Amino acid sequence: MTDDTIDTGAITHKQRETAERLQQLSLRLMTALSRRKAPNPGIEAPGPDLYAKSAVAWWEQMLTNPARAVGHGVGFWENSMKAWVGAIQHSADGPGTSKDKRFADADWQDNPWLDYLKRQYKVTSSAMRQAVADLDTLPETDKRRLRYFTDQIANLMAPNNFLGSNPEALRRALETDGESLLKGLENLVTDLEANNGELLVKLVDDSAFSVGDNIATAPGQVVLRTKMMELIQYAPTTEDVHAVPIVIFPPWINKFYILDLKPQNSMIRWLVDRGHTVFVVSWVNPDESLKDAGLEDYITDGFLAAIEAAKEITGEQQINAVGYCIAGTTLSLTLSYLKQIGDTSINSATLFTALTDFSDQGEFTPFLQEDFVDGIDVQVSRSGLLPARVMSRTMSFLRSNDLVYGPAIKSYMMGETPPAFDLLFWNGDSTNLPGNMTMQYLRGLCRANAFAEGHFDLMGRTLKLSEVDVPLMAITAETDHIAAWKDCYRGVQKMGSSDKTFVLSQSGHIAGIVNPPSKGKYGHYTNPDLSLPAADWRAGADFHEGSWWPLWDAWLKPRAGELVPARKPAETDLGPAPGTYVKVKAA
Repeated sequence: MTDDTIDTGAITHKQRETAERLQQLSLRLMTALSRRKAPNPGIEAPGPDLYAKSAVAWWEQMLTNPARAVGHGVGFWENSMKAWVGAIQHSADGPGTSKDKRFADADWQDNPWLDYLKRQYKVTSSAMRQAVADLDTLPETDKRRLRYFTDQIANLMAPNNFLGSNPEALRRALETDGESLLKGLENLVTDLEANNGELLVKLVDDSAFSVGDNIATAPGQVVLRTKMMELIQYAPTTEDVHAVPIVIFPPWINKFYILDLKPQNSMIRWLVDRGHTVFVVSWVNPDESLKDAGLEDYITDGFLAAIEAAKEITGEQQINAVGYCIAGTTLSLTLSYLKQIGDTSINSATLFTALTDFSDQGEFTPFLQEDFVDGIDVQVSRSGLLPARVMSRTMSFLRSNDLVYGPAIKSYMMGETPPAFDLLFWNGDSTNLPGNMTMQYLRGLCRANAFAEGHFDLMGRTLKLSEVDVPLMAITAETDHIAAWKDCYRGVQKMGSSDKTFVLSQSGHIAGIVNPPSKGKYGHYTNPDLSLPAADWRAGADFHEGSWWPLWDAWLKPRAGELVPARKPAETDLGPAPGTYVKVKAA
C-alpha cells in the first residue's frame, strides 16, 4: 500500500465523520426550528403607519424641495464612483474608517475587492441615514423610530456579517480545514435549542459560573420569603453598625447579584464593611402562576414586606431605601403611597438610574409606541408572561453591533466559544415579567406618563411624583442608553423633596453604578442647583475623580443613626444567601 493510498483513506474517513456531524447538526437544526412558536409581527417590525407616514413625508419633500431629493440621488452616485476609484487606486479611506472595529482586519485595506465593499457599504449606509435625517415634515417621534430601524438595516447589511466577505472567518476556515464552520454551526444550533427556536446569540460561557459558588458569595441569610421575593440580610463585618438599616431593591428584569458579582466589586460587601446593616431583595423569576401579578404585588409583597421585616429584625422605625432602575421607579411609587397613608418608614431614598418622567422616551422611543405596545400585549396574552428572551433581544438591539452581530460572527463564523465574563453571565441571567405588570408599566407609566403628571391609579390611590418628599440622592450615568441621565434628572426635578442630591457618574447603566473606589476608574459630577435645565446643570457641575460611592456613604451616615452592636442574621429554614429564587432560570 502506497503513502498516497493511506492519505486518501484518511481523507475519506475524515470526510465521512464530517458528513455525519453535518447530518446530526442538520437534524438538530430542523428540530430546534420546529419548536419556534408562531411569530408575533407586532414585536418584529413597526406597524404600517410608520411606513405610510414616511412615504408621505418623502413625497412632501419631493414636491416642496425637489432639488434636495435629486441631490440625494446624485450625491449617492458620485460617492459610489469615488468608492470604486478609491479602491482601485488604493487611496486613503474616508474619515473614521480606521476606528470602525468591524473593518480592523488588514484585508479590508489590502484586498481591493474587500476595500471596495467596505467603501460602498459606508456610502450606502450614510445615504440611508441622511435620507431619514432630511425628512423634515416627519414628526420627531416617527423620525426617531425610522432612524432606529434604518440603523438596524444598515448594521445588518455590513459586509463583515456575511461569510463570503469576512476575511477573518474565511481565513479561519482555511486554517482549520473547515472545522471552525462546523463548530460555528454547532454553536448556532445550540443557541436555537436553548431558546425554543428563537435566535438569541449566547454572549458568555455560562459553565464558568455558579451562583452562590463563585458569584454572589457575600455571606448572609434569607430572612423572609413571599410570593414576589426573598429578603436577604447580610452578615456584618464590623463590631458596631449604624442603627438605621439599608434595604436595597434591585431591578427584577435581571438578578440582584449585579451588586455582588465578586468580592472586589461587590457593593453589598462594601456597604457592610462600612458598618451598615444591609438587606437586599431577590425577586422571584415569575412563571405562569404569577401572570396576573401587577405593580401592586411588587409593592405589597416586595417593598412593603421587606421594609416591615427589616424594621422588625433591627428594632428600628425607619429604613434607608435604595431602588435601582425599574425598582427605583417603583420605590418612587411606594413613597407616594406611603405619604398618602401617613407611613414614615422610609427615612431616605437613593435612586440608581431610575426613570420617573417618561415624557421623553429616549432610545426606547421605537419600542414604546402604540403598535409595539400592542404587540407586547399580544405576546403576554399567549402565556401571561413577557418571556426573558424578548427583553434580552430588545436590549441587545440597542447596541446591535456589539451585542448581536459581533458575537454572532465570533460564535457562528469563527466557531469560537464565548468568553467567561461575569458581567455578561449576569446580563444573560434575565427573568420573565408578569404580563399584568408589563402592561401597567408600558401603558400607564411609559405611554401615559401618568405618575409624573399626577394621575397614576394604583392600590386604590392616585399616586403622584410630586409626593416623593423624603431626602433623596439620585445617581445617574453619563452614557446610560437605558435610563438617560437627562430623563432621570427631569423626574428628580419634579419630586417634592426639599433635600435632593443629584450625581452624574461617568460610564453607563451598569459600570456607572458598579464602580468600586478601589478601581479608581470612573469619576462623577455634582451640582447643587437642580433648578437648572439638564444641559446647564452639566455645564456648571464640578467633576470629581473616582467613584461616587464615598460621597454616597458620607451622605448616608448622618441619616443612618448612631452606632449599635452589630446584628448577625438569625439562621432560618429559608437557607443562606444568595437564596433559592435567584437560581431559578427563565424558561
